[in-house]
Amino acid sequence: MSSGRMIFEYALLRVVPDIDRGECLNVGVLVYCQTTDLLVAAVHVDQARLAALAPSLDLDDVRRALDGIHQVCAGGGPAATTSLGQRFRWLTSPRSTMIQTGAAHAGLTSDPAAEPERLVALLVR
Repeated sequence: MSSGRMIFEYALLRVVPDIDRGECLNVGVLVYCQTTDLLVAAVHVDQARLAALAPSLDLDDVRRALDGIHQVCAGGGPAATTSLGQRFRWLTSPRSTMIQTGAAHAGLTSDPAAEPERLVALLVR
């Protein structure tokens, strides 16, 4: 690409306190860029908004689940033998858990490492 821009993919991370109700709150993003070997999760949990949505939700459970996503991104546990692309696909696969991802989207960037914080500012905060 002559412009120096690279393709990256991202997906929102959402807390879904009650699967039956389907309500959610965006709490972060996953960002994957194959060109630069980047797979990261950037997270911002607005505790006040989350408490308003689900007063009885245990924030420690939310933090533990998000920490697990960070570990998968870093290649911890069973993910250690998988590629970054495989980890991104596994993390973005549909599931009925408290932390869910939105659909994966593609974009172009000249700075993949800056995308996680840019997307958190745009889509989460």
